[in-house]
Amino acid sequence: MKSISPIPAKKISEYVHGILVIENFNIVKPFVLPLYANGSPTLLFQTVKGEIKGSSNHLTLFGQTVFPDTLTIKENFTLIAYFFKPFALYSLFGVSASELTDNPINMNLLAPSATRELQEQLLNASSLDKMISLLDDYIFSLITKVKIESKFIQFSTSKIAEHPSKETLLNVQQELFVTERTFQRMFEKNVGIPPNQYRRICQFNTAFRQLQLRKFNKLTDIAFENGYADQSHYIRSFREFTGITPKDYLNFGNPS
Repeated sequence: MKSISPIPAKKISEYVHGILVIENFNIVKPFVLPLYANGSPTLLFQTVKGEIKGSSNHLTLFGQTVFPDTLTIKENFTLIAYFFKPFALYSLFGVSASELTDNPINMNLLAPSATRELQEQLLNASSLDKMISLLDDYIFSLITKVKIESKFIQFSTSKIAEHPSKETLLNVQQELFVTERTFQRMFEKNVGIPPNQYRRICQFNTAFRQLQLRKFNKLTDIAFENGYADQSHYIRSFREFTGITPKDYLNFGNPS
């Protein structure tokens, strides 16, 4: 048996802090690898299926390991483990870190089409270097997607906050060249609310600042200047986000 620890490629080093390779081509009895807490989410690949918690996979994604466990392999194998930085799990794989604490998951359950293709390529790879190259490229593709998505969200939220209209939502979606469903899913995942709700909050906040600074002659001025259909529409929105009316707000601190 031999083990090595290649230095992660620069292109993935922002998210990967270590790699471990173990090769054993002389299995006489089952090989048992202890799994201890190390503070690192981990992507594990074996050329033969290993058993963890009664489950056998080629590709396994680990969250935090708190309680000790073992991986058992019964045939000659190559094992490659990529150790991620603590924050990487949700960013790269879109899964809640808490869901995977002491609960490793078969990677094929996360993104079946992509990971099954990766698994097939790994199992057919002609060398260890080729396996590592495939894993590097896969992780780099996830990193690239995260960075692109982050830029998309920065662009979207900035545009919507600047001009919180329904037309802006459509224009942003078209400028990003994504479908409405993709835009909504990406926005909710990163911002926590649908894009139209974020737009309405931005619209309310702009109108609220105008009310707060008394930059109006009558409420209809605020309503029309901020894209509300009429004064009633504005008042309903104000009540939704504050629980009171604009008039109630303006009367705070004033004697009745």
